[in-house]
Amino acid sequence: MDDTELHRERILRHVSPIITGRFIGYQASYTREVSVGRLLAIFVFLAAGIAQLVASLLRMRPARRSLKDLRKGPEFLVTPVRLRDDLGQTYEIEMHGQLPQSALHRGDLVQVRTEPQRDRTLPVKLLQVVNLTTMQPLTPRIPTRWSHLGPAMLLQAAAGLVVAGVVLAALFR
Repeated sequence: MDDTELHRERILRHVSPIITGRFIGYQASYTREVSVGRLLAIFVFLAAGIAQLVASLLRMRPARRSLKDLRKGPEFLVTPVRLRDDLGQTYEIEMHGQLPQSALHRGDLVQVRTEPQRDRTLPVKLLQVVNLTTMQPLTPRIPTRWSHLGPAMLLQAAAGLVVAGVVLAALFR
């Protein structure tokens, strides 16, 4: 056994929704992808396709995204955060999204609200952190499925639904 094994810090997984401790620091960040449900992607794709068809008949060229691009959801930043409680135990929590760089400093007393993730092998996910040193509440921001689909695609889908509704209403009169 070498020296690194003797002095290795033990990282615990916390099960309580609230953890209070000192902010140790951020670990190396990486990205993770959120998938968009097949039915939602197909529905938006087809509805937007109707509007794009009408626009092409009117000689407008709206931006077209493939179904594969829609199914591949947004990527968000995952940053492991470490805290140490009053007993000296270290906890690792995953923060999805970003916080301002100046929000947390090493040694700040923080209270975090967490929730378990679907994959039980992953650490709990940080929902909100209150920096008790500065009394500043912080919530990380991540992209959503709706922001990934984009306002243009959603407007096209809404227009496509209106066109399809008008056509169906005219056919069944």
